[in-house]
Amino acid sequence: MAVSKRTDRLPGNRGAFEKARQKILKTQTVCGICGKPVDFSYHYPHPLSPTVDHIVPVSKGGHPSDINNLQLAHRCCNRQKADKLVDSTKYISEENKLISNRLLPQHADWKNYRAS
Repeated sequence: MAVSKRTDRLPGNRGAFEKARQKILKTQTVCGICGKPVDFSYHYPHPLSPTVDHIVPVSKGGHPSDINNLQLAHRCCNRQKADKLVDSTKYISEENKLISNRLLPQHADWKNYRAS
């Protein structure tokens, strides 16, 4: 019985992911989940700090380092999305034709957040 290895555990993917991550951080400015601009002045652990999200989660078969499977996201948006697959056609804003894959209806105003 052949056991298939997860692609994120294959050698070389970490380096490829880091290279793609740097490209995403340099070229994208809008959160792929909520559709709002990402402020690069925030740093981890701030909820609005920039992070890179896997569009199709690795646990659901998405490639861990393919640049077409990565998007810029706020840390809080990425945490809420977790490992969910999203039908993006369901979440289209008619006002600005922005496609968002945010599933969760709750939203917190993180602008006043202060890390302790």
